[in-house]
Amino acid sequence: MGGGLGLAFDLGLAGLAIGSAAALSGVGLVVTHRATGVLNLAQGAQAMATAYLLRELVVVRHWPLALAAAFCLLLAAPAFGVLLDLAVFRPLQRRGAGPAETMVASIGVFVLLIGAAVLVWGTAPYGDAPALVPGTPLAHPFGHVLRLDTVLQLGAVLALAAAVGLVGRYTRFGLRLRAVVDNRGLARLTGVDADRISSAGWAFGSFAAGLVGVLLAPSLLLDPYGLPLLVMETMAVAVAARLRSLPGAVATGLVLGVAQSELLRLRPAGQLLPLAQALQANLFVVALLVAALLPWARGTDDTGLALGPGRAGDRRGAAVVRTVCAVLVLLPLGFRADDLRHALLVPALALVLLSIVVVTGYGGQISLGQAGYAGLGALGTALLMSGKVPGLPPMAAPAALLLAVAVTVPLGLLTGWPAIRRRGLALALVTFAVGTALSRLVFDQPYATTGLLVARDGLPRGDRGFYAVELLLLAAGLLLVRNLHRGSLGRALAAMRDQQAGASAAGVDVPRLKLLVFMAGAGLAALGGGLMALGGQAFDPAAFDPVQGLLWFATVVVAGADSAVGAVLAAALLVGLDAGTAAGISAVVVGALATAIGRLPGGLAGVAARWGSRTRPVAVRLTPLGRRVRDRLRDRGGAGGQGRDRGGAGGQGRDRAVGRAR
Repeated sequence: MGGGLGLAFDLGLAGLAIGSAAALSGVGLVVTHRATGVLNLAQGAQAMATAYLLRELVVVRHWPLALAAAFCLLLAAPAFGVLLDLAVFRPLQRRGAGPAETMVASIGVFVLLIGAAVLVWGTAPYGDAPALVPGTPLAHPFGHVLRLDTVLQLGAVLALAAAVGLVGRYTRFGLRLRAVVDNRGLARLTGVDADRISSAGWAFGSFAAGLVGVLLAPSLLLDPYGLPLLVMETMAVAVAARLRSLPGAVATGLVLGVAQSELLRLRPAGQLLPLAQALQANLFVVALLVAALLPWARGTDDTGLALGPGRAGDRRGAAVVRTVCAVLVLLPLGFRADDLRHALLVPALALVLLSIVVVTGYGGQISLGQAGYAGLGALGTALLMSGKVPGLPPMAAPAALLLAVAVTVPLGLLTGWPAIRRRGLALALVTFAVGTALSRLVFDQPYATTGLLVARDGLPRGDRGFYAVELLLLAAGLLLVRNLHRGSLGRALAAMRDQQAGASAAGVDVPRLKLLVFMAGAGLAALGGGLMALGGQAFDPAAFDPVQGLLWFATVVVAGADSAVGAVLAAALLVGLDAGTAAGISAVVVGALATAIGRLPGGLAGVAARWGSRTRPVAVRLTPLGRRVRDRLRDRGGAGGQGRDRGGAGGQGRDRAVGRAR
């Protein structure tokens, strides 16, 4: 066999291993969605948690591999799936929660598992994850090595897909599953136990996620962020299969795996080589973006982000919250140097969270990719300061920051333009794909991030002075957000958020408003990202990882999606929890609250508002008799006051007043 054809054959065999894992992930997502109606965004974190558990049992506690694998895959993973159904998603389903709440809950599970993994195992990557199947050479077809793990992975994927298809088509359980998928309410009326169907779907989906995790972990460095994100990228397989077709998911996963491996043969010369290498390593990210942008992927849901009532508290409560917020952000000015360095992140992160408030809380548009715009602001500031933008000299920090923000604002159209025809889950997939593509294709690539110099030229070089500048910019951001929420523009945004079709019928220019909120959100996120880079005096790609974007989104929803002050308080708490306790605590807290979002309509701001309304004095409506008694008591009180001034005449005055009343 020729050298070129032989290399293609070898690469294709290598790609089958990756494609099999991606296909298995897609099968799990499709089955879970068909049985429950939920796109399990937590699947990547479930895969990571199962891989960590297997390593803990085998490497640390010295269990036999077969016993540990059986425990993790056949008991622990399915049991966790059933637990998710019972504790998180079934209460939402029974309450008639919309897609937004279930999506936020799944993101909460994702964040919670990552935070728990960081607390238990730390952030250092492990390279000793046990291999479930050894890579023993089996045969040499045409002189090429065929590995045992590749054969077994491919066989497992095909067998599972075939078994699920046969069960769904020819068994009584499959008939009930189809009835639940078609009409859950009608299926209940006919005696179908829809809850049992959902539990089975979650158990299988969790098993598939765990199997993906233990298959991929040996070939990667096992860490709390890399593996979950890699599995989330394979959502491209399920989206391309329209979340329904098992054969489509398997075929798409295998084709993408082989194609990604075959692209390694392309070695363009010159400046295209780094970009080609980035595309070769991240084909699933590109596929997710393309699949999310397909015309049939447009959402038809018009419910917006229905997360419950927002802030309707009294003015005294709002004033107290604003005072607490002001104290928290001003307090670091009196900190010592080490503590102040941690606090530099608070105003910058608050601006990023404010961008989510504008897009999601005010505009009702779900955006999971704001970390990408924050990264663009940070990278743009660093490139402009380093003189790496062709045709422009090195700039001082203020000019570089402002120009980076100005350039990022129109880039908000990357998500704003698709948002014109998408809402709900379809829009969430697009925004997540954009943020992930920016992270993998730009922020993580040496061609864009080498030789960067970030300093505070033109700004106070000391941390205290720089923090004061951050506070001024945060105040400007809060003023902008306040103006967006007031007047006719605020009313138009509220109408678009609550009912898009009704807003259009009332004459609101919905497409223009969507573009406006996404561009304003991009600008605020870029400003916050630029301040992050200047605060640390370096560009850190990990700070703008898509996983961070999911954590920030969940934080804003938990704090109150339409609460600007809540976003600032959330930023202070996020930074303070991790700096004052241990890394991962903030993710655990936010994740736990996000999983309970169905019981916290409006987030913590909504809870505070409702509590404040209950504690306010209630006006009492009197009967006619009660009003006469009240007036008589008032007359007595007035006469009593005059009587006290006149000495002993008070008693006579009261008697005369009572006589006149009678």
